[in-house]
Amino acid sequence: MSTPELSTPERAAASGRRIAHPRPEEIRLEAVLHALADPVRLRIARELANGHEDMACIAFDLPVSKSTSTHHFKVLREAGVIRQHYDGTSRMSRLREDDLEVLFPGLLAAVLEGARRSAAPPDPA
Repeated sequence: MSTPELSTPERAAASGRRIAHPRPEEIRLEAVLHALADPVRLRIARELANGHEDMACIAFDLPVSKSTSTHHFKVLREAGVIRQHYDGTSRMSRLREDDLEVLFPGLLAAVLEGARRSAAPPDPA
């Protein structure tokens, strides 16, 4: 009798490597805005929004130390901006776009668009 294959989050939970996340009803606007107000955390959110469903924390080229990077991911996770799971030894991150859109319609898109525009070179016109 064979055992069914477990998905990555289920494997992580089965191995005891569970990561705590707020339930959608626990996500607060103040926490989301605080998390996205930091330039490094906003950069993480922008990179995740640029077509990356899951990205390993190590894949981000951040201008901070590993321990500071870990702190930024924790703030984003605890605020409900990202969801993380283990894939082998890598901690993978993804935006909680659907949860945030239901709770705060248009907020994430507006913040990310504002960040994109402020990062773009100024228009000479």
